[in-house]
Amino acid sequence: MTEQLSADDWIKQGLKVLTRSGFTALKADPLAKAMGVSRGSFYWHFADLGAFHAAVLKRWREIAAEEIIAGVEAEGGEPLKALLRRTFGARLDLERAVRNWAAFDPAAQAAVRAIDRRRLDYIETLLERRGFSATSAQARAQILYWTFLGFALSGAPVPAARLQGLLDEIQRMISA
Repeated sequence: MTEQLSADDWIKQGLKVLTRSGFTALKADPLAKAMGVSRGSFYWHFADLGAFHAAVLKRWREIAAEEIIAGVEAEGGEPLKALLRRTFGARLDLERAVRNWAAFDPAAQAAVRAIDRRRLDYIETLLERRGFSATSAQARAQILYWTFLGFALSGAPVPAARLQGLLDEIQRMISA
């Protein structure tokens, strides 16, 4: 690379490597080699590997929750339906990679707990907006979220038509 890299360039590369090779590949030397720069460039932006890992996890939380929620809210229409379409229709390799990382690392574990809470709170809010009581919204949100996690962690591809049928059925189940 001939231009100077930003911290964001490193984070983007970290997300790609995490998705493709797992958290054990998130090291300065291999990342620098892959990006065609010296290891010094890494340490220019991050005090240490822990700071880099924290930045990668922060960006994942932005991608996996805040960007999705902002998109759902901007879309208009039925937000729960939009949320289902966006989350179940997304590529979930990064989700699986971060959750695998969380099995071995307390910081990744904390990030996963935080995003789980954020997502559950948002789903509960959507259900309460539809008129469900707080208790019912909480229960339905948890069931819906467990459904999403099972889908995300299975990694099994689902043809588009079948997925749409499943999403329609999920919507009916949580709305009944």
